[in-house]
Amino acid sequence: MPQHRITIVHTGEEFGCDEEDNVLHAASDQLRRKDIPIGCCNGGCGVCKVRVTAGRYVTRKMSRAVCGQEEEASGCVLACKLYPRSDLTIEVVGKMVRAIVARRSTAFSFDFRATVQVVNPDKET
Repeated sequence: MPQHRITIVHTGEEFGCDEEDNVLHAASDQLRRKDIPIGCCNGGCGVCKVRVTAGRYVTRKMSRAVCGQEEEASGCVLACKLYPRSDLTIEVVGKMVRAIVARRSTAFSFDFRATVQVVNPDKET
């Protein structure tokens, strides 16, 4: 069973996924952070919606209420129903995309500043 590399555009994270495993399950098993939001894991809630921007894949039955035929034709699918057939590049586009992008933009932004005010350096305390 070939293992394919999956790259998440928003975070730059990469992980492996077998052809028999769905992308959401593989991501949640291998990534420390939850870079793809997890919802019902059954193809019905739309929380894990992603857009495949590169690669070959197959999908299983998804709710048309959360992922219409036009969306699917443009590469939008639910990660819980996405099975790779080659390396994939995906971007999160579901209901939680703002949280993922916000978390990523603040995840490595550390700005430490210390100000020390010396009032009277010659006086012993």
